[in-house]
This record gives sequence, structure tokens and C-alpha cells, in this order.
Amino acid sequence: MYAIIATGGKQYRVAEGDVIRIEKLEAEAGSEVEFDQVLMVGAGDDVRVGAPLVDGGKVTAKVEDHGRAKKIHIMKFRRRKHSQKQMGHRQHYTTVRITGIAG
Repeated sequence: MYAIIATGGKQYRVAEGDVIRIEKLEAEAGSEVEFDQVLMVGAGDDVRVGAPLVDGGKVTAKVEDHGRAKKIHIMKFRRRKHSQKQMGHRQHYTTVRITGIAG
């Protein structure tokens, strides 16, 4: 069984036992979280698509840890103008393990 959930402005295809990195959640490591924005639930040929959400759809997960992704470097450069700008960014994330899918 799998589901498509929406969290942090993105959509993820998850199955029970998957470990995914999502946008940072305000939850302690080791706690349980529920995702109620379930867009689709499928099991083999049986597929339920929500309009926009599946009625009674719920995905539970356990928060494993929090972290920061690798740094990305942004370089803006204007040729022949003696102008350049350099920036960096590290995105916060939360790692969760999917424990159950209902729907």
C-alpha cells in the first residue's frame, strides 16, 4: 500500500517503512506525527484519488531526527561590470519513518 501526501509545499509518494526527508517540522525526535493531507491511496489495482483530499486518509510517521542539508553556493556575476555576489544556504529538514497508512 502506498500514499501520496502533501507537506511543506511538496508532495511525496510514501509506503510503510519508508524513510523520507521533509521540510522541518516542529516535533521532537522520537515523537509521532500525522499527515492528514493525503491526496491518493493505492494498493495494487485499487486506487483512491481525492478531490482534493481522500476522505479519512491519514499517514502516521515517527520523527527520527532533524538536520541541515549540504550547503549550496549561489554566485551572481556580471561580466565587465566589476560586480559579483556570493551567497550560501543550508536548508533545515526532518527525517521521518512512515509507520502506517489509513484510508
